[in-house]
Amino acid sequence: MNDTALRRSDSWTVTTADVTAPEALELLRDYYYEVANRYYRLHLGRDGTPEQLESGLADTPSDDLAAPDGLFLIGRHDGVAHSCAGLRRLDPATVELTRVYVRPGLRGTGGGGRLLAAVDEAARSLGAERIVLDTRLDLVEARALYVRHGYREIPAYGSSPYAQIWYGKDLG
Repeated sequence: MNDTALRRSDSWTVTTADVTAPEALELLRDYYYEVANRYYRLHLGRDGTPEQLESGLADTPSDDLAAPDGLFLIGRHDGVAHSCAGLRRLDPATVELTRVYVRPGLRGTGGGGRLLAAVDEAARSLGAERIVLDTRLDLVEARALYVRHGYREIPAYGSSPYAQIWYGKDLG
């Protein structure tokens, strides 16, 4: 890693956070608006309406990303919240990674890698031996990030209507 990349990565810190805190809710809204609008653009050729986006956000609560069977992480760049990720327990050995987001203007600065390293530690703290996730094929940046950090394609484990590809990572 060159010195510039190291400095950019060192500007990131990741901590657990209350998923209902204002900065968490703002990040979750930004995450949802981005992935939903990408879906609308791909399939309908337009952004979602404010009503569609708010309705969809309300229909995808994140309250399970809290103790005792989940947690929420916020990544800060130079002290400001710019990324997030959540974990929820699926079974005693497996947690699901969800709501992974780095604000577009800070992608490529090491925040995604720092976030996923913290996800691994957090998953272990929940007693997990494995992390799984699902995503869409059009979310190419996220898919590349997961593969760079040890995730491999696995068989489908759920039935989300938006899941098109599944990844897993053993923590052993």
